[in-house]
Amino acid sequence: MESNFDKQKRLERAKKRVKKIKGFYSHALVYVVINLMIVIINVQNLGPGESYFQYENFFTLFFWGIGLAVHGLSVFLPNFILGKNWEERKIKAIMERDKKHWS
Repeated sequence: MESNFDKQKRLERAKKRVKKIKGFYSHALVYVVINLMIVIINVQNLGPGESYFQYENFFTLFFWGIGLAVHGLSVFLPNFILGKNWEERKIKAIMERDKKHWS
C-alpha cells in the first residue's frame, strides 16, 4: 500500500510536470502570435513585385523555432537531453557538495 509521503511525492512530480508542459504551450502560443505579426508587417512593407520569400523574413521564425524545438524536447523527452533521473542526481550531488563544504 502506498504511503502518504509517496502520494505527496507523486503529486508534486505531477504538478511540476504540468507546469513544464504549460510553459511549453505558452511558449508555442507566443511563437505563433509573434511570427504571424512579423509576417503581416513584412507583407505590408513589400515593394511592388517584391517576393516575400527572402532570407531576412525567416530569421526569427527559424532561430526561435530551434529554441522552441529544444524546449519541446526538454519537456516531452527529458531523458533524451539530460538522461534519466538527471534532476534527482544533480540535487543529490549538490547536497553532498554543500554538506562537505559546510561541515
